[in-house]
Amino acid sequence: MRKPELLAPAGSLEEARRYLDAGADAVCAGEHRFGLRLPGEMKLDDLRAARDLTRQRGARLYVAVNNIFANEDLDALETYLEQVAELEPDAIVFGDPAVLVTMRDLGITLPLHWNAEMTSTNYATAEYWAERGAVRVVAARELNLEELHEFKRKSGLELQVQVHGMTNLYHSRRRLLQSYAGHIGKQPGNTGMQAGLYLVEQERPDLKLPIYEDINGTHIMSADDICLIDVLDELLREPIDSLKIETLLKPVAYNETVIRSYRRAIDAWAEQQDEYAFQEEWLEEIRALQPPDRELTYGFLFKEQVY
Repeated sequence: MRKPELLAPAGSLEEARRYLDAGADAVCAGEHRFGLRLPGEMKLDDLRAARDLTRQRGARLYVAVNNIFANEDLDALETYLEQVAELEPDAIVFGDPAVLVTMRDLGITLPLHWNAEMTSTNYATAEYWAERGAVRVVAARELNLEELHEFKRKSGLELQVQVHGMTNLYHSRRRLLQSYAGHIGKQPGNTGMQAGLYLVEQERPDLKLPIYEDINGTHIMSADDICLIDVLDELLREPIDSLKIETLLKPVAYNETVIRSYRRAIDAWAEQQDEYAFQEEWLEEIRALQPPDRELTYGFLFKEQVY
């Protein structure tokens, strides 16, 4: 069985270098105007340098173009895709069909990874995009273990699964934080990724949902972090192709520790699958840096979910 890829989004060229040093096989990066929920922004020059870096390391670079585009965005999208194609990244990550159509019209034939967040829930829909050029599907975070395995058995695409980090709960192109501040007669202040803002429910005051705004609107994130390191052998009973570490809203040192721990677990599993044994120290190193107000959970991996 082929060893699964370990993937981490990078917000800068330095982050890309550090994540590769920690053991990542691939990094995903892009510009906020064209990609959603990136941990930082890498312009074309940085993407070119990241492509050179990954090639030197025998790793891969994926460019995120997974935004939801309006009519006024399409001319800029065409120009951007032409420029990205010249870099020859290993794949384009997309969700909006406008990316696929534009690439077809331009004659761009780069590999496509379909990432539609919450709608990639079944293999039939994935096959629809495979017929239109996708080679990989990013599984919805709400799929459980049985559904992920069935997805892989019945789909001809590569399958990417998030194994660590926070998840997106809500997105709106509206600036909800700025609108709320205006409604109550206050200046909005810093509403960006580093503002440390949370939503708190009255009934569950200890549950903090990170919220931030950028040029794409408002993003509300989960109150806990997925962590599947101690059940990787169960997940990998089917040949999952890519395991993603979500680096968003986490310090680089934390992400490096997570990547190193998963790297050791993946390598140990690949070396002796029949005799593989999880090592508690892999998880303890992560727990030592885990924010105390963010629980590590299995997400929906062992849950029956209704869509």
